[in-house]
Amino acid sequence: MTKILAYHVRDDEQPFIDEWATQHHVQVDSVPYELHDETVDQAKGYDGIDYKQRSVLSQRPDLYRKLHAFGIKQLAIRSVGIDSVNLEWAKQNQLKLTNVPSYSPPAVAELVLTQVMQLVRHIPQFNQRLSQNDYIVNGLRSRELSELTIGIIGVGRIGGTVAKIFHALGATVLGNDLLAPRDDLKGILTYTTKDSVYRQSDIVTVHVYFSEQNRHLIGEPQLNLMKQTAFLINDSRGPVVDTEALITALQQSQLAGAALDVVEHETNIFNLKFDKQTPEPLYNELKKLPNVLLTPHIGFFTDIAVENMVKQSLDDTLAIIEGRQSRHEIKSERTKAVNTRSTRR
Repeated sequence: MTKILAYHVRDDEQPFIDEWATQHHVQVDSVPYELHDETVDQAKGYDGIDYKQRSVLSQRPDLYRKLHAFGIKQLAIRSVGIDSVNLEWAKQNQLKLTNVPSYSPPAVAELVLTQVMQLVRHIPQFNQRLSQNDYIVNGLRSRELSELTIGIIGVGRIGGTVAKIFHALGATVLGNDLLAPRDDLKGILTYTTKDSVYRQSDIVTVHVYFSEQNRHLIGEPQLNLMKQTAFLINDSRGPVVDTEALITALQQSQLAGAALDVVEHETNIFNLKFDKQTPEPLYNELKKLPNVLLTPHIGFFTDIAVENMVKQSLDDTLAIIEGRQSRHEIKSERTKAVNTRSTRR
């Protein structure tokens, strides 16, 4: 029987793994820990690997060599991001890489809607007042969505879904993407330059893959272009936004607020519990700000999205094990695109 090892499996993923394994007559064993140098030997005797994590697999090529020596031909990631893998070392060891590029655009887009409504209606500030038995509403009057302009950096599957939601609710929608304008967004979104998105938008929401070229895509220069009444949302990857520059902008009232589902160095924080402060000083500063809404990378965390991530990644694993093709394989030209431009999500 074909055997697949699934690394870093959460309890909520296991039922979908069991369902898939029964349907395909494949043995899928799950372990709770990540795939790293100290856990790679667990893969010996298996035909394929399926995993999900945001931390880098290894800083050395030995892990990839071991997987190749074990007879494993692929690595299936149960998420979009591929930055945990050294693509060159994987290629050198004949490991085909797959990801889940579209597990559920509505899952993330609906989180954006949730964040926008909370920011615009000043829910974080009202919660702070309520915690102090202050029930006065003065100073926190809201605007309605029909008055607002939503700016989207990265008009891919998720960004396009965000555009459709806010257009339906009466907002004006602007977008920027390096790829050609999408026909299905005609009459919904107006394409413009990044600078115009920053200058004109009341809400700027970013939906790009992470690459070194996208590191600090939004930093001090971009934040300075934004309205003082504007809000920033990042549900893509933490390093896309310069955290230190964002904190400064918020503290100096250069920006009205922010919602962050992802942050720099989040692997040191998320899915962990602390008695006191987190080990990340900048995150601790963000938590102090009354106009910041933080969530621990939950954009993907819906029933539909989790099921799609699990089953699609296992489909890809089995396809490559059996010598078939996967349309989600990270090809060399796709890798080049991810690494050389602000690729949309």
